[in-house]
Amino acid sequence: MKIKAIIPAAGFGTRFLPTTKAIPKELLPIVDKPAIQYIVEEGINSGIKDFVVITSKNKTAIEDHFDKYLELDILTKAQNKEYLLQDISKVIEKANFLYVRQQEQLGLGHAISVAKSAFSGDEHMAVFLPDDIFTGEVPAMAQLIKIAIQEKCNVVAVQEVPKEEASRYGIIDVRRQFSPNLFQVRDLVEKPAPNLAPSNLAIVGRYVLSPNIFNSLQETQAGANGEIQLTDAIQHLLFSGEKVFACKVQGQRFDAGTILGWLKTNIEFALKHSKYSQEILNLLLNLDKDMLVMQG
Repeated sequence: MKIKAIIPAAGFGTRFLPTTKAIPKELLPIVDKPAIQYIVEEGINSGIKDFVVITSKNKTAIEDHFDKYLELDILTKAQNKEYLLQDISKVIEKANFLYVRQQEQLGLGHAISVAKSAFSGDEHMAVFLPDDIFTGEVPAMAQLIKIAIQEKCNVVAVQEVPKEEASRYGIIDVRRQFSPNLFQVRDLVEKPAPNLAPSNLAIVGRYVLSPNIFNSLQETQAGANGEIQLTDAIQHLLFSGEKVFACKVQGQRFDAGTILGWLKTNIEFALKHSKYSQEILNLLLNLDKDMLVMQG
């Protein structure tokens, strides 16, 4: 299976304003590297080499991050600090990047559609939403790709969510369950009311889709605010006869798309970091004492 990655990164990041007025949300750090770098590393570890990044105005810093910086290389080498750029240098060496500008933010489906020119007719796409960061023994996308190859199907990542949170996600309707973590999809519903949700399995930030998704996106009607939803296009694929499976990803998912989620993600990653874990743990353990002193 020929496959390229798509990373939609054109949004305004309004939840993080005023920070994101000048800094792309995707470059906000998770401890010691930007969120989007975790996404690309997951892709590389899943066997992907080519990445199509959907950007917009004021997002050129993303391109700079994944480019060589000769002067900085010389400086860090002179100071014996090459290790500071070790991880990003490996990414730049192993990945190819193509940037496509989304002129208007008209939904996730529209963002995917603008990447069409970057794909040949037989290439599948691995879609990574950069707000969702996964950790685990096997990369999340690698789990989806394995199923896509074995079953010759489209695959979406899912996670169980409380019923009352269904209106925040695309929710799948299950046709058949093959194992505790693998489902065949009957239908998909974008952000249903909790009482109308067909299950508690929510689509979470990873997709493997066939080349026909571009045709389905063309056939998909714009919804609220003129936005084209990727969930609706996948539903069109399904109803046109293609198989869609859902994989309950093994590993931990972090939602870095809100300020609170980003803060929690940083704390959890810091607690697992070889350099900072003990100091962060000590800080957290002493918070109650410090709060009592401040209040006293």
